[in-house]
Amino acid sequence: MADNTTSHTPSVAVLGTGIMGAAMARNLARAGLDVRAWNRTRAKAEPLAADGARITDTPAEAVDGADAVLTMLLDGPAVLAAVRQAAPRLAPGTLWLQMSTVGPEALVPLARFAAEHGLRFVDAPVVGTKAPAEKGELTILAAGPQELRERAGRVFDIVGSRTRWVGEDGTGGAASRLKLVVNTWVLTVISGTGEALALAEGLGVDPRDFLATVAGGALDMPYLRMKAEMILSGDFPASFTVSAARKDVRLITEAAGAAGVRMDLVAGAAERFRRAEEQGHGDEDGSAAYFASFDG
Repeated sequence: MADNTTSHTPSVAVLGTGIMGAAMARNLARAGLDVRAWNRTRAKAEPLAADGARITDTPAEAVDGADAVLTMLLDGPAVLAAVRQAAPRLAPGTLWLQMSTVGPEALVPLARFAAEHGLRFVDAPVVGTKAPAEKGELTILAAGPQELRERAGRVFDIVGSRTRWVGEDGTGGAASRLKLVVNTWVLTVISGTGEALALAEGLGVDPRDFLATVAGGALDMPYLRMKAEMILSGDFPASFTVSAARKDVRLITEAAGAAGVRMDLVAGAAERFRRAEEQGHGDEDGSAAYFASFDG
């Protein structure tokens, strides 16, 4: 990470060790990097110590002397709060890899913070959920100056299998806008899978007949299979929670409204995730929005 030719173990401060951040921090530590991990709920970060990460009590402690800071938190306000707490020990020139899904509007104050503190900013939201994060197979959508790409790549190549650079200006929102387009499709598949299986139940159709009918054809896809299996098993281990999906729907809706684009399917998905959350499924996988098709 550091721009020198002396022997140096790159150090990365990971702020946010939830489902995604923990997997990323673990892969970085296992690759031999000096990882400092912070999470608002310390207990979620503590298991990373077994992989060699140093667990810190504050964001400032995590970033002290770090070559790079990786933020992986729920939304823009959470990211801004964390880096503000880290500010006293953030050195000018530190590489900031902002990998949370925050949307273009919330990116503005983050970019302002980076400029005020002399940080080298790369906007890099990821595509993928828990399993690809654990395997280091995320797709990274990145925007940032050409001269930062080698430094950023030393982290990206560990946590992901592919990086798509979409712009030279990390503060311009190109990567965050692309992430919202991708997540529109993700949320559409989740909602469609849930509704199709709910209708099958309502009509007395064996849902596995539906899956067998589309198997191997143009209408089939691995994500459909994954989410359908969760619904059929009644087991919803979170890889992308109902509450996180609802947050992303809000970001998509806000961005679409600002662009003058009507999003009828996203509006429907928003209502489904809202009902599922009210039913108590907020911390379960997004496929648990299936229950929004039924009362109670």
